[in-house]
Amino acid sequence: MRRKEKIEKEIDELMEEIKALGPMMRGSVTIMGAKNKQPYFSVGVRGKTKVIYLGEKRALLATKYLENHRRMQEIIEKMTVLNMELLKSMSTK
Repeated sequence: MRRKEKIEKEIDELMEEIKALGPMMRGSVTIMGAKNKQPYFSVGVRGKTKVIYLGEKRALLATKYLENHRRMQEIIEKMTVLNMELLKSMSTK
C-alpha cells in the first residue's frame, strides 16, 4: 500500500471514531461550596464564565461529554499531522 493511501485510510478511520463519540462539551466540572460542596459545570463563552449546577447524576454525564471532547481534540491533532504529510507529498507544480 502506498504511503498516501495509508494516510488517507488512517484519516478515514479517525473520522469514523469522531462520528462514534457522541455528545461533547468544552469546559470543566468543578466542585464549589464552602460547607456543602456540589458539582458545577463551567465554561468560558465570549469572555464570560457560564456556570450551571449539575448534581451528582448530571456530573457523571457532563464528565463523559468532556472526555468525548478531549478525545475529539486528540483525533484532530492526529488528523492535522496526517493532512500536513499529504500536503507535503503533493507536487507544487
